[in-house]
Amino acid sequence: MPELYPLLLLPEFRERVWGTRDLSLLYPHKSARRPDGKFEEPIGEVWLTGDDCRVANGALAGQTLADLTARFGREFLGDAVTDSSRFPLLLKFLFPKEKLSVQVHPDDEGARAIGQPCGKTECWYVLAAEPGAQIALGLRPGVTREEVAAGIQETRLEPLMNWLELKPGEMIYVDAGTLHAIGPGAILLETQQNCDTTYRLYDYGRGRELHIREGLGALKERTAAGKVTRVAGGNGTQKLISAPHFVVEKSVVREAKNFESSGKSVQVLVALDGCGVIEVDGMLPVTIAKGECAVVPAAVKQYRIQPQWALEVIRAMVPAEKMPVPETCPN
Repeated sequence: MPELYPLLLLPEFRERVWGTRDLSLLYPHKSARRPDGKFEEPIGEVWLTGDDCRVANGALAGQTLADLTARFGREFLGDAVTDSSRFPLLLKFLFPKEKLSVQVHPDDEGARAIGQPCGKTECWYVLAAEPGAQIALGLRPGVTREEVAAGIQETRLEPLMNWLELKPGEMIYVDAGTLHAIGPGAILLETQQNCDTTYRLYDYGRGRELHIREGLGALKERTAAGKVTRVAGGNGTQKLISAPHFVVEKSVVREAKNFESSGKSVQVLVALDGCGVIEVDGMLPVTIAKGECAVVPAAVKQYRIQPQWALEVIRAMVPAEKMPVPETCPN
């Protein structure tokens, strides 16, 4: 069996009706015209750690995350992961050019009731936001499930929701059961439980399937969702969020920096800007650049990042111990 090592993953570009043809902030090559002169289809999501994302480097090149999870189990994922048969975190970039649907995700209990392994609690880190870019997060105070149902029927759901303006650098927590929508004009990095169960309650007349009964059943009138209170950091690293299902940090690496792992969790690294090299003693180095994602197996206890120039990098992992929901503010 080959030894585990830091894995560079190939992203999956996914077409969405609400997506954009301009990915130049992170992927300049995806914004060019094709040889026939036509633009590519709009891309809404770029999946970085989907089950079908493939390894680009080393002896395990061509293997998917699902393949490696089945093959290596906890050696790959770590002891903090509750389900060793599935990669725990799905990270993806969102590029909304139009409004997404108004939607809700089930919690763990609701997901298991329909045969899914887990629910979907998520968070969004705001990479960029145009003036006036907004999200809807939860319901306005006093709004009930019955009023939501009536708002869907009468096409007046948006006024019942709590709309927030976005600013670059903010972190948004969206626990399962929160009614939400994402507007145009922002680019987000989403970290979530590895579940893609979505119930659409309203879709702006696009003709896609709605899931009103299921969505109303999953909806919670009050949740912990909101903008996460900033936590002070040091040595170039800021903890963006600590939550029951994930911990997300951001580092700006300007000189060689060591990172430690307790072996409790696999770590996901996403380069937001710049370029750097992941080094582990006795293993081949792995270069990671803007828009790319690398996975450091739990079996790799220590590594360092050598920046080629300043590297801005997100690091996501499963918490090593039980965590409370984060402190948030609703606006």
